[in-house]
Amino acid sequence: MARPRLRVIPLGGIGEVGKNMTVVEYRSDIVMIDAGTKFPEEEMRGIDLIIPDISYVKENIKRFRAILITHGHEDHIGSLPYILPQLSEMRRPVPIYGSALALAFVRAKLLEAGIAQLADFLIIEPGTTYQLGDYLSAEFVPVTHSIPGSMAVAINSPLGRIIHTGDFKLDPTPPLGPPTDEKRLTEMGEEGVLALFSDSVRIEREGRTPSEATVSATLDRIIKDAKGRVILTSFASNILRLEQAIAVAQRYGRKVAVIGRSMEQSVQVAMDLGYITPGPGVMRPTDEVVKLPKNQILILTTGSQGEAQAALSRMSSGDHPQIRVQEGDTVIISATPVPGNEETVAQTIDSLFRRGAIVKYSAIEPSVHVSGHGAREELQHMLKMTKPRFSIPIHGEYRHLHLYQTMAVASGIPIERTMIPESGVPISFSRGDMRKDPAVDYGAVLVDGLGGRHRNVVLRNRSELADTQVIIASVVVSRERRELLAGPELTGKGFDDPDSKKLLTGAERELRIYLERQLRKGGMSYGYMNTKVKDVVARYVFQQAKLRPMILPVVTEL
Repeated sequence: MARPRLRVIPLGGIGEVGKNMTVVEYRSDIVMIDAGTKFPEEEMRGIDLIIPDISYVKENIKRFRAILITHGHEDHIGSLPYILPQLSEMRRPVPIYGSALALAFVRAKLLEAGIAQLADFLIIEPGTTYQLGDYLSAEFVPVTHSIPGSMAVAINSPLGRIIHTGDFKLDPTPPLGPPTDEKRLTEMGEEGVLALFSDSVRIEREGRTPSEATVSATLDRIIKDAKGRVILTSFASNILRLEQAIAVAQRYGRKVAVIGRSMEQSVQVAMDLGYITPGPGVMRPTDEVVKLPKNQILILTTGSQGEAQAALSRMSSGDHPQIRVQEGDTVIISATPVPGNEETVAQTIDSLFRRGAIVKYSAIEPSVHVSGHGAREELQHMLKMTKPRFSIPIHGEYRHLHLYQTMAVASGIPIERTMIPESGVPISFSRGDMRKDPAVDYGAVLVDGLGGRHRNVVLRNRSELADTQVIIASVVVSRERRELLAGPELTGKGFDDPDSKKLLTGAERELRIYLERQLRKGGMSYGYMNTKVKDVVARYVFQQAKLRPMILPVVTEL
């Protein structure tokens, strides 16, 4: 009989940035590390989010034990509202382990989706070992990232210990939370580490990533010098940045309003846990803040990735009910584009400039944001501390994985003890060797939503798309004249009968009325227009026929 092996199966985050998910299994135990989402690519305008396919976990649900969360960013927790209902065969709440902040974010997401009862929230203490089944246990080690409560996860098995770093850097002066626990990581290295699965996304950068403390000085200077309103956008879960901005606003007598559901949720969670502690009267409702003199206003908002439905895009498109970006505003984009979002972010910046705003972003103000990921020297130091027998890079596009492997070999790890992983392909370990096993079922699931984040959501597996009803909505607009030049024209797959054609004609009429009205008001950014084309058509079709086809907007600007 073959001896049992420890298997690690990446289901996301390999050859891409986002959608992070890793499965670890040994005999009767399976655990999952992280459950993230990914933004759709530019050519996937009809899709809201992309999540991992957990078919393999569902096929082995009787062995599934728990989900371990490294930290509270969307690319590590964002798919939980969509995958937990798929794990219902466990017939009990799914144990989810993580730091207090990470689990507060998870709980808020699940409450919003109405499924919090599907999870058992287990707040961890660093240095404590948690038994996860018959054979696997876990220990969480604090690491520094752009959000407090970030953890590396050590999984102990009868064959040895593996370490999953999560996202990390070695910032000695983090504004919130402890620095990376290098002492414990070094101890683990001395005790023996079978394999290190390391963040690799910033391997291209030499040296070390600058400390978060450098951002505070930059925000201080920009906000101090601003004559009018200041609007700052960042990832909603970037608690460090939000805390820094609120502190600077308080220093210069500005009141702070928070706009955007996910941003409001994050700020409230951080205040409840004591990570953000504004003085009395600093945080005000938006309808109060907008009435203040412009030099007394700071607005925190969503939209750092150019997301079409986010508040900043609506502001720059003149479609936000309370705030419209105008001349004299200073807009701070304290984030760098996630790969695949570069064009949408650029379009948002263009729209802001067109409206007369002063825009501060990383290309012209490099220290307005620093990465939460370690550069080459920090990644190399993690290897030296943990001394793994085997080295596997994760969380990166292929070039990052390749460059990390090259660095590991240069650091003294034999090439045969390194490996570039593949999504869905198990990496199988004994005490002395490592190999790839045949691929399991894996892939991407497309999240297509309407009327809110979790209402009327459809999960579309790629294998099922051939049988899906599809509507293509084509529109040609003049950017300069702000008017429709052609369309909207709707064509559909699976809409051939007379009633269906009547439905498409009605949707065309509804869309034309919306676009003409919005273009008269001042136009929209390209990304925002794509999203609104989809939403208007999808809502009409659902209201009239209770159908949920895939809507593919095709917007051409001339």
